[in-house]
Amino acid sequence: MKIAGAKSQLFYHADAVLKRRSSTRPRICRVAWLLILLAVSGMASANAEKYPPTIVFMTDFGVVDDSVALCKGVMYSIMPEVRIVDLTHQVTPFSILDGARFLYGATPYYPAGTVFVVVVDPGVGSTRKAIVAKSKRGQFFVLPDNGLLTLVEQRDGIEAVREITNPDWMIGSKLSSTFHGRDIFSPAGAHVARGDDWTKVGPEMPVASMVRLDLKAPRLDDRGISAEVIATDGPFGNLVTNVSAEDFSKLGYQRGQEVPVKIGDKEMRVKFVKTFSDVPLSQPLIYIDSRGRFAMAVNQGNFAVTYGVKPPVELFIPRAGQ
Repeated sequence: MKIAGAKSQLFYHADAVLKRRSSTRPRICRVAWLLILLAVSGMASANAEKYPPTIVFMTDFGVVDDSVALCKGVMYSIMPEVRIVDLTHQVTPFSILDGARFLYGATPYYPAGTVFVVVVDPGVGSTRKAIVAKSKRGQFFVLPDNGLLTLVEQRDGIEAVREITNPDWMIGSKLSSTFHGRDIFSPAGAHVARGDDWTKVGPEMPVASMVRLDLKAPRLDDRGISAEVIATDGPFGNLVTNVSAEDFSKLGYQRGQEVPVKIGDKEMRVKFVKTFSDVPLSQPLIYIDSRGRFAMAVNQGNFAVTYGVKPPVELFIPRAGQ
């Protein structure tokens, strides 16, 4: 409706101008100008329709029941034309760290204005707050205030945060105490995606008051690096660590070398390579993963199962030559 109204006003003013000049311009020029105006306006409208607002949806609900579909139904009811992208609904149940990690990995690939609706909410129904946050990159996050934004904030910064308290941004005459994904986060996310004034969602909160995960930072010293295996990578059992490629490079190892590693109480020597096929089948390897982190895997195998590693667990890598 807004686009149609703007186009009508544009045509009206253009036509008026051309009529005033009709005494000096041939009628064909007036028709040509109107055709050009129509084409330009049509392209603008087509672009607006080609790229609908996007909600990226992530939960730990799984896909064996109707929970995800119900949430999407709420979003579509508020904004039928919205585009919903499923990041994953297989987050390790109750794992705020995994949710924060996946969110951190995905956000750089989406533009400003994208709305992330995230429901990994072991504290549902408690005193934890439901919030909408806007990052300094211009993305919106609709989620529980439980630490899910920790890694995104560290990298991108958070511009503003508001608590979701406005009942007009929720659904249902009586809110469930256990399904805020449907009743609070889904409708609030759809309202933001629709372009409604997000400051109406509820009162502003100090950014500093947000809950943050207590994450251990790797410690690099003369001996080496003390860090942590924080997760495994999907079904493959690759070890995900908090060691960046940059920090690992400071230890002095080159590709092709064996690297002594201590994982918990297990000690081993593993070759540092570029990719999985650089070692024989079923052999372990060290590599830099797609997110720029030190990682460990087994070529066409499962490192975590093979070596009995269950995160979180301490990791130590000595400097080369020690």
